[in-house]
Amino acid sequence: MLFSSLIFVFVFFPLQMLCYALAKSLRVKNFILLGFSLVFYTWGEPLFVVLLLAMALADWLLTTPMKGASQKKRKLLLFAACAFNLIILIVFKYGAFLLENLRELTGHPSHIPPALLPIGISFYTFQLLSYVVDVYRKEVDAPDKFSHLLLYVSLFHQCVAGPIVRYKDVSDSILERSVSTTDMHNGIRRFSYGLGKKVLLANVCGSLADTLLPVGEVSANVTTLGCWLGMLCFTLYIYLDFSSYSDMAIGMGLMTGFHYKENFNYPYQSQGIRDFWRRWHISLGSFFRDYVYIPLGGSRKGEGRTLLNLLVVWGLTGFWHGASWNFVLWGLYFFILILLERFVIHNLFEGKPKILYGLYTFIMVYFGWVLFRFHSLAEMGLVFKGLFGLAGAASSFEVNNLLLSNIFIILLAVLASTAIIKKSGSGLSKAFATGSIQAKTVSLVQTLLPPAIVVIAALALVGESYQPFIYFQF
Repeated sequence: MLFSSLIFVFVFFPLQMLCYALAKSLRVKNFILLGFSLVFYTWGEPLFVVLLLAMALADWLLTTPMKGASQKKRKLLLFAACAFNLIILIVFKYGAFLLENLRELTGHPSHIPPALLPIGISFYTFQLLSYVVDVYRKEVDAPDKFSHLLLYVSLFHQCVAGPIVRYKDVSDSILERSVSTTDMHNGIRRFSYGLGKKVLLANVCGSLADTLLPVGEVSANVTTLGCWLGMLCFTLYIYLDFSSYSDMAIGMGLMTGFHYKENFNYPYQSQGIRDFWRRWHISLGSFFRDYVYIPLGGSRKGEGRTLLNLLVVWGLTGFWHGASWNFVLWGLYFFILILLERFVIHNLFEGKPKILYGLYTFIMVYFGWVLFRFHSLAEMGLVFKGLFGLAGAASSFEVNNLLLSNIFIILLAVLASTAIIKKSGSGLSKAFATGSIQAKTVSLVQTLLPPAIVVIAALALVGESYQPFIYFQF
């Protein structure tokens, strides 16, 4: 079940909110959220919900004895919990990939079972890892009730595609929370904007990218304009798609009293690669910083050790995204860019107009998405050749027609990927707030806009082909 599906928007979520509103106590509200979350996950993974339950139960049983235990026992429990989580992740997400590479090297095994990838396993595994480490560090106590941990890890708002929420950030809300009128208003608005961004912009950009540069079908005579436009559409799509999911998750959290941290901050406006990763998938970047980079020593043990730690982090960042060498290559690509920025690039742009540094950053990220999108080195080569005019013709009638017929949506998607619309809306609100009539008009627009977006998105969804969120596969 997708957040952007008609059954979710008009049946599942309204029913959950109705039951939630009718519940008198927080205990009942929690069980309603837990019940709906398990139904939501079972809808897409009727078998693997058992895996989610087993991982949460094992971690609860291993962390509960940590309180008051000796340091040696706490370390053993931490090792057991981390090992269990990582083994499960490796078996289900990377098992087939590792066996395929082993067969390439040795010729064995002769038969490799098909990969079985539970939806969202990377996200909820990392959430559980952060939980057990935080309990070990005494930054949070293990919950007295298993249902509290299970609610945290299975909460359908963020279970299958993030943001990666930490238990210590929501543990107090599980025990005590309330929803103010402002929270409800902001939650509805955030969910509606996210839905509109997904259905009206991301889906169109994704469809255009698949038409212009279909994975596995890129031909040697691809046009230069087709490559640039196709990769631009994918660049817009992956941001709009993933950030729209986070928008909807944050919105639904607000409507039920949870305050999730932001996961994106207009990353295509970044000044440098490091700035990009402070703005892109913020919860993943902070996870690797706090649970990998800093424990390895961070930048505290000399330049050589720092570079090694960065290499480990970026290799893992790439590998986290998928069981394929192109993701590892993508991660190492950013490792190289980080090194160049650390020692060379940043100095080159010192004192120069910010727009130049921003343009450099966007172009480097744009080229990086080629590595991310295509698994085959041959296809990557064809696309790069096309981008630099070394493949087929400059353009074609079909590409020109696609551009002209979708130019408005593409331009709107570009604007939605920046802070321009948000800043313009805030500026207009302040400008009109000086008079009572104008203030009422602004208030009316702000009230009517979210339901209008939902209605328009619903009309667009009728008859639309299946368009899952891209990060579901991770």
